[in-house]
Parts: sequence; C-alpha cells; structure tokens
Amino acid sequence: MRMRSLIRCLVLAVSAGFVSASSAADAAAAGSGAADPLAWMRRIHEAVAYGNYQGTLVSSVGGVVSSSRIAHYCDGRQQFERVEMLDGQNRVVYRHNDVVHTLWPTQRVAVVERRDEVDAGPALLRVQPDARVFERYELRAEGEDRVAGHDATVYLLQPRDDARFAQRLWVERRSGLLLRTDVLSSDGRVLESAAFSDVTIGVRPQPDVVLRSMKRLDGYRVLRPTLTPTELAAEGWQIAPVPGFVQVRGVRRSVAAGESEHDDTVLQAVFSDGLTHVSVFIEPYREGRHRAGQTAIGATHTLMRRHDQWWVTVMGDVPMTTVARFADAVQRRR
Repeated sequence: MRMRSLIRCLVLAVSAGFVSASSAADAAAAGSGAADPLAWMRRIHEAVAYGNYQGTLVSSVGGVVSSSRIAHYCDGRQQFERVEMLDGQNRVVYRHNDVVHTLWPTQRVAVVERRDEVDAGPALLRVQPDARVFERYELRAEGEDRVAGHDATVYLLQPRDDARFAQRLWVERRSGLLLRTDVLSSDGRVLESAAFSDVTIGVRPQPDVVLRSMKRLDGYRVLRPTLTPTELAAEGWQIAPVPGFVQVRGVRRSVAAGESEHDDTVLQAVFSDGLTHVSVFIEPYREGRHRAGQTAIGATHTLMRRHDQWWVTVMGDVPMTTVARFADAVQRRR
C-alpha cells in the first residue's frame, strides 16, 4: 500500500457541542462567518469526537471515487469507531480512543498501534479547535444547503496567502456534525471532496461491537509498529516550518519485524496550521529502492528527494510550492 493510503485511511474528526443551531443560523444571516469562530470550530470538533452517528462516507480524490462505512460511538469520554472500506482492498479499522487496529481480512494481517488525533479518524473530519486557523484563513458563511437529507450551513475557510488551500464545509445545523468538505484550488476547482451519502445522527452507542472485534485476532499475523516520541534536534535535524505552520508531533517509527527487509526506522515530523497538516519523513537512503520525484493526487502533494545519506519525503494537503519549501528547509545538524 502506498504511503498516502496508510496516512489517509484513518482521518475522522468533526462535530456537535458548544454552539447552538440558532447561533449558527444567526452567524450565517450576518454573512460574516461565525460570531465566535473558535467556538464554531470547537463545536465541529466536539460533534465528531463525542457524537454518536453512523453512515456512508464517499470520497472523490484525483478522479477516483471510494466509499467507507463509518460507525462512531461515545460513552462518556470514551470513543469507539469502526471504519470499513467498501471499495478496493478489503480493510476494516477499529479504534478505541488512541488504540487502532487495522485489519486486512483477505491477507489475514492486522496492524496494532497507538495514534494521536493528528492521525486518527477518516479524511472528511479533521478540524481542530485552534485559534491560529483564523490568522491564516478567513471564515465566511455562504448560506444553506442539504447533504444526505440533513439541513446544513455552508462555510468557506479562505486562505490569506498562497501556502494553503481553501476548504468549504457543510455543517449539520442541529448537531454541528460536518457532513461534507471540499478542498479548493486557488482558481476555485474542487481538488477533492468527501461527503456522507447517508448518515444517522444520535444513534445508540454500541461500544461492545468495536471492542469484541478488536479482540478477535486469532489467525491474523499481527504487526505492532513502535512509535517513540522524539525531538528533531535530538535526532540531529532541523526544519524551519513555512510561516503559519508549527510542529505538533515528532516520532520515530520502528518498522515491525517482517514488515521490511531492512532494520530501518523512520523519523516523522508533523506540522500544522490548525486546519491542515504537512508530514516530513526521514529515513536512510537505499539505492534501488528510492527514486526522486513528486506526485499530486487530489489535494495531496508529495515530494521525494535524497539528502546525502538520507531519504526525505514531504507530504501534505497543500500546494506543491509549500511542500517544496518544507523540503528545502530540512537540514542535517550532525
């Protein structure tokens, strides 16, 4: 599986909570975004993280349409999730808080790991309650619409510079659940889109359904990648982020036994502007395995290049010029 699929197979984080439906309607009527943009963002985050809902999510990326069946439950502050990919390779993801099991039933392979919010959940929903967003994006209300049978208020997050893409969001009026998101190029083209084709909000929590499945690993080859928190400086690296981005995560990923013919580790640094993320991966260079180049699939741009005896991969839902600026900023300090 290509790296992009590994990163994006779990990206779910979005709505319910702090702002009432009438507040959202009033903000839309005012035509200036939300009266309290940070509270608006918290509402979206809370709805996804702590709401109970299930439905079918359809994504269109680079002309390829795929769908997944999602069930998300919250019992107190405990989160439980099941995501089944309905197209292509058979894959099911189960999550209990930060513990994630990714199962490939056909190959009888399971990957068991811990992930933080930067990595957890499917791609529709990754808005975090971060005030820095509004330093780099302007929030605009664009009226009302319907998605999957639900009334929604439409918002646009318009970037204030050319280092990031615009995003249009459809937010369910009563719960705050994010129903659809489009990533837009500078000329307004939709680079990729994700939306619920059907969704039921307020379902009865069924955490046991997720927990039972997470325990059924008999007959599976279980891989347990090790993620160790680390600092770039401690690893001998320095990366000056593009303005507006800050580092939110640094880990060293040890490849699970049997996952690679080499005993390699990969250093990953994640940078965020509060709305989108850029990941920088650094690993030992292997002649014959690594090939320099760049790719663009939907909104995701990737650049791969050699850095002396190291291999650097930069990936993010940002323009290629931003990806290149991150790659140029990678420096070895020892």
